[in-house]
Amino acid sequence: MLDDYLQTLARTRLFASFTVSEIKKILDLGGWSVKKYTKGTIIHFQNEVCRSLDIILDGSVAVQKLNENGNILTISVFFAKEIIGANLLFSTRDKYPLMIVADSPVVILHLYKETIASFMHQHTDFAFSLLSVVADKTLVLTDKIETISLKTIRQRLLEYLYREYRRQGSRVIELEMTKKELAQRLGMQRSSLGRELKKMREEGLLEYDARTITLKELNDWGQ
Repeated sequence: MLDDYLQTLARTRLFASFTVSEIKKILDLGGWSVKKYTKGTIIHFQNEVCRSLDIILDGSVAVQKLNENGNILTISVFFAKEIIGANLLFSTRDKYPLMIVADSPVVILHLYKETIASFMHQHTDFAFSLLSVVADKTLVLTDKIETISLKTIRQRLLEYLYREYRRQGSRVIELEMTKKELAQRLGMQRSSLGRELKKMREEGLLEYDARTITLKELNDWGQ
């Protein structure tokens, strides 16, 4: 099964300096597993000890938390070729602070701690790549915390809309998820998102329906 994903592994940051044949030779030593998860499956529970570095081979996973009202907030979403657990594996605080959930059908390579330690000892390039991943994860987490804790609902929504406007190249933004999922990813409740969209429509900033959000004159946004 892993043979189908060797090309994907070769395009990850961790294995960028290795050929496909070199990756296969390394993995032939064992110390890993590949697992498939259906959408909605909890891959790692909050407070579970991190015992592996996980590489997403296909699909996506979400980092989620339950708030005091029992609502699910999606803190971040990771896609194919991205890595989970790099900042926890060798930490003295090695428990997952949040749930890791399959955001879609997903295939994950679990590289166990002893295997990673051996790779780092034998391959300097791998060790430096892992350190780089850990450092970047810390910066991403810092940015995410700032986004959720310091910015208003409107600011978070505006950032998302402008990012999608630039990505899609159109004022008519096609939503690739439900509004409930969008609210989760922006770290807010579905009702809060609905109220803000309604206010912005009343102010003439946008129009929306079930699958699209249409931006009005961009100059009116104060950007």
